[in-house]
Amino acid sequence: MNALSQIGTADWFPLFNSLRIAALASVIVFFLGIGCARLVARLPKAVKGLLDVILTLPMVLPPTVCGYFLLMVVGIRRPLGALLDQAGIRFVMTWYGGVLAAVIVSFPLMYRTARGAFEAFDETLAYSGQTLGLSDIYIFWRIRMPACRQGILAGFVLAFARALGEYGATSMLVGYTPGKTATISTTVYQLYRTGDDAGALRWVLVNLAISAVVLLAVNLLEVKQKKAVVR
Repeated sequence: MNALSQIGTADWFPLFNSLRIAALASVIVFFLGIGCARLVARLPKAVKGLLDVILTLPMVLPPTVCGYFLLMVVGIRRPLGALLDQAGIRFVMTWYGGVLAAVIVSFPLMYRTARGAFEAFDETLAYSGQTLGLSDIYIFWRIRMPACRQGILAGFVLAFARALGEYGATSMLVGYTPGKTATISTTVYQLYRTGDDAGALRWVLVNLAISAVVLLAVNLLEVKQKKAVVR
């Protein structure tokens, strides 16, 4: 029996958990990235450069380093982590700790893409709306966002893909517990480490299939954006 036919007998919790973590992280990053991108785009150049470095840093840092910093902040032996633990919130060794890790590592992709889309926006459209007495909120959601939607959607898809494939920070913060914190990436490593090459291959194929769909979605968005520019 080949690897593809054996997928149906696999424990699907890592897939469910990975999709759950990636979906929640992507929604959080979507609004957080848009808000930060819009704020930074309106700041003076010197301040913009400093914030740009800080907000983009997780994209260039090794994921394990991001995981280490997260442990230093929300670990149960740290002040903030202990305070959260007393309130019944623990990010270490929990699936929603995986959401936090995914948000940190995928945020720069959404932020950079959204910022680029906002900076390419034709501001005369916003000025025209202001002359008509439209509010800034209306202009943002009904004029700016529709004009930038292709770039923003591409950023959202890339952030989802990054969150789905996250391993380093996730393994540092939430580890690997079958049926509790296991994700596709951590499962592949654990199966390989224990010599189960067939099991690891099954999850690699699942991950490849999902990644191919995500990349196809990004390519379709880019094609639509180019057609919109030509028109």
